[in-house]
Amino acid sequence: MELLSDLPVADELAARFAEAGHRLYLVGGSVRDALLGRSSGGDFDLDFTTDARPEQIQRLLSGWADGLWDTGIAFGTVGATKHGRTVEITTFRADSYDGVTRNPEVTFGDTVEGDLVRRDFTVNAMAFDVAARELIDPTGGREALAAMVLDTPATPQQSFGDDPLRMLRAARFVSQIGFTPADRVVEAMTAMAGELERITPERVQQELSKLLCGAHPRRGVELFESTGLAAVVLPELPAMRLEIDEHHQHKDVFDHSLVVLQQAIDLEDEDNSPDLVLRLAALLHDIGKPGTRRFESGGGVSFHHHEVLGAKMVRKRLRALRYSKEVVEEVAQLVYLHLRFHGYGNGEWTDSAVRRYATDAGPLLSRLHKLVRADCTTRNKRKANALQRTYDGLEERIDRLAAEEDLRRVRPDLDGNEIMRLLGLPPGPQVGRAWKFLKELRLDRGPLDRDEAEVELLAWARAEGIGSVGSQAAAGAAWASGGAAAEGVPEGADSAGAPEVE
Repeated sequence: MELLSDLPVADELAARFAEAGHRLYLVGGSVRDALLGRSSGGDFDLDFTTDARPEQIQRLLSGWADGLWDTGIAFGTVGATKHGRTVEITTFRADSYDGVTRNPEVTFGDTVEGDLVRRDFTVNAMAFDVAARELIDPTGGREALAAMVLDTPATPQQSFGDDPLRMLRAARFVSQIGFTPADRVVEAMTAMAGELERITPERVQQELSKLLCGAHPRRGVELFESTGLAAVVLPELPAMRLEIDEHHQHKDVFDHSLVVLQQAIDLEDEDNSPDLVLRLAALLHDIGKPGTRRFESGGGVSFHHHEVLGAKMVRKRLRALRYSKEVVEEVAQLVYLHLRFHGYGNGEWTDSAVRRYATDAGPLLSRLHKLVRADCTTRNKRKANALQRTYDGLEERIDRLAAEEDLRRVRPDLDGNEIMRLLGLPPGPQVGRAWKFLKELRLDRGPLDRDEAEVELLAWARAEGIGSVGSQAAAGAAWASGGAAAEGVPEGADSAGAPEVE
């Protein structure tokens, strides 16, 4: 069978290794995806395994590669670039694990079959002999691939004991490719979920992100939760399975969140890559509900301010998983804002309220639009259509105001330098208070001309006891005579008063 035939880098390497008396095999996802028809020699990275030892690999790559690095040489891996493509070549491995820290005792093997049986899943335990154009499949990976079944080469207990992250990787492959895990794999994941505590947050976060960005994330999340992995990694998720009785009916929050996740994905831009921030926000937008649920008289249930608590919980959990500050803050802000639209009614908001909605969302506005629309999961088509039409109206109002006032750059009508000159203030907190007052005024009334802004600022300053009448008069005279700009404006004076959501 002709497999991955259009890979000149692989052919060059195979010839180089064969001339030195060594075999070279392509392994990993590129082989699996080629059999699935998911790739045809594109720009993906290439992973190889070989009987050559690390020092021999280095010598064979030297003089051939455009770039060479050996940061993984202790584990038998040497990396290189050639023709713009990245390759990693690893000596056959026959590791053993201590079962506590997941640190392997690195030992090198002698056969490709021995290397393959230590890999995570049978669909990833195939190798392609580049020189011989032959598929090596000692664990039935091709058959499992045809059946779309995810199973382990050894027993799942041994595989997951070697590296517990493989359990989370199973959920990721369900999401990415659509595999169905074998029964014994699910049983082992359920029994061994607690072993994930041995894995560093950074590695867990990477797998969770890949899971959420897959083509079938709902299926991956369902496996993640049902096996108990989520209770270890993201305990707020299973906590959303709230008990419901005949007297206090409400939607199952967990199932609702999965529907919102899928609907948010359906609203993503087709030309762009999966939106991790939007998907995290959709999955976690209601995690504050368990902590705010209250049973009301007459059988009702309320979740007052669950968006406020939810934003705090999101921030705490995503930080623990070592997400970047940018991702943490964006997801938390979306969770915080996702409920605000429900105060819009049938369009009763003033222009001031519309400005605040758009300004508080800032660069997240397009994502907030998608999240709010996705959060409509009612089966009542008339109600759903009415909500969507109402939101259409809000978006139109935002677009109109944006065209008129440039809402993306809502700022006070006077900057920090002008505030200090008018009020006779040095750089400091009082300038920030004045800046915030002017921004709130701008949101309430729209753009003001300079004279109006100055009058409002001076009136506010007198009421607040900020600055002296004399200094204000002097400042006014300076303006009239075109006085020089104030020096020493603190960095950030034009962006004061933007509180973090807590």
